[in-house]
Amino acid sequence: MKNLLSNLKIAVPEKIFVKDPESSTLGKRIIEHSIVLINDIGFDAFTFKKLGVLIGSNESSIYRYFESKHKLLLYLSSWYWGWIEYQLVIETHSISDKKEKLNKAIEIVSRTTKVDSTFSHINEILLNQIIINENSKSFLTKEVDQENKEGYFIIYKRVVHRLRDMISDVNSKYKYPSSLASTIIEGSLHQHFLRDHFKSITDCKSASTPTNFFINLAQNTLNYSL
Repeated sequence: MKNLLSNLKIAVPEKIFVKDPESSTLGKRIIEHSIVLINDIGFDAFTFKKLGVLIGSNESSIYRYFESKHKLLLYLSSWYWGWIEYQLVIETHSISDKKEKLNKAIEIVSRTTKVDSTFSHINEILLNQIIINENSKSFLTKEVDQENKEGYFIIYKRVVHRLRDMISDVNSKYKYPSSLASTIIEGSLHQHFLRDHFKSITDCKSASTPTNFFINLAQNTLNYSL
């Protein structure tokens, strides 16, 4: 298993990038340092010029990999959801009990992120913060329908569908499995944001995490318990 994971590559849709950043040392540095910079100054203030200064490379070299900072954010978002999907597969495949499997899946999509040493050039903790703070900017655009048709969000939708299927396995009569799945995934990001910035309007604090809340929500909605 360790050897298998050491060769693991998160496959981001090819239309998002001009050149695969995983194919070169410079590309990996672009990804590594873009995560640091976006987390530091925010996506709105982020530019390729600033990234170029940080990595000691010409701005034009970054455009050889991404045609815009929007495409770079799409790449980071897609990579993140691919990483979540790989965790869902690895950590739930041996769980036979459907309720336990759903609870584990909810934990995976809602828990506090830890660094994964499998991907040395990506700080998953900082990337998780970017997804919490900036992910909606990847799809709240006028181009979202066309980008959706071109498959830019296919990995994110796969994650939702995996969780949807686990919900249906627990309660096949529940009418809204996709809505519940997407609510858990998006809601967990929102609850982490509220916990960091608007503590007075969330119950998700140190003693009660977003994972606790969404497992409770699923159990009450689908009428199950362990």
